[in-house]
Amino acid sequence: MQVFISVFFFLFGLIIGSFLNCVIYRLQTDESFLKGRSFCPNCKHTLSWQDLIPIFSFLILRGKCRYCKKPISWQYPLVELATGVLFVLVLSYTFPNLLVTGYWLFITCFLIVIFVYDLEHYIIPDKVIYPAILVVGIWYFMSGIFFHLYTRYPLFTRSEILNTTYSAFGAAVFFLLIVLISRGKWMGIGDIKLAFLMGLFLGFPKILVALFLAFFIGAIIGLELIIAGKKKMKSEVPFGPFLITGTFLAMFFGEQLISWYWNLFLIYNII
Repeated sequence: MQVFISVFFFLFGLIIGSFLNCVIYRLQTDESFLKGRSFCPNCKHTLSWQDLIPIFSFLILRGKCRYCKKPISWQYPLVELATGVLFVLVLSYTFPNLLVTGYWLFITCFLIVIFVYDLEHYIIPDKVIYPAILVVGIWYFMSGIFFHLYTRYPLFTRSEILNTTYSAFGAAVFFLLIVLISRGKWMGIGDIKLAFLMGLFLGFPKILVALFLAFFIGAIIGLELIIAGKKKMKSEVPFGPFLITGTFLAMFFGEQLISWYWNLFLIYNII
């Protein structure tokens, strides 16, 4: 049964990933992603159903548009595959609490869109980050009321809500200081907003795990790009993808990483 549900969530994630690709593209063109049929970004030809099967259409068409034969960006199958995998991970970490599963899936979609859009355009769109923050805020407010009214036990205690609030503002202030010190050369305003979302969603101490991993992974990849000659020391590199990578790692492995670090600290402290 668990395997069947996982396969269903993976396939569902592929479909949602295809939709997220549409959202990412239409954010750039300022078109509504709720209206109109999908079309080739090169020749603008309306796509038929056989062109829209997640991953399989890309493979069958050998990565080229059926109509103009122009290459199809690898972004499309990769986003679909990543969404499918992340949906299965969310299921494995939240099942059988389907309410939490739905919430995590919703936030995952926001994070994927921000990741790809910032990677491509070096900007975190307000049209995505503000609704994401609103969803997390509503989650804490509404779920707390619901559980208090119908179960007499709130899903979140007052201390937990304060924890996420302090984490959000703490992370945002940290990035604000970086922006002010660097005069916007190291980080952007969008990173401050994303840090606020991360703190609100993850809380303490997972936000520390996410930030540490983001800076660590960013430093490694940055050095690799410089060594490979693809970037220079003063080249602009979007930091949003690293922050979101850290967020996902903290979501799924934060507790294990904290436990591992704490045990390691105790061992060396004893020695």
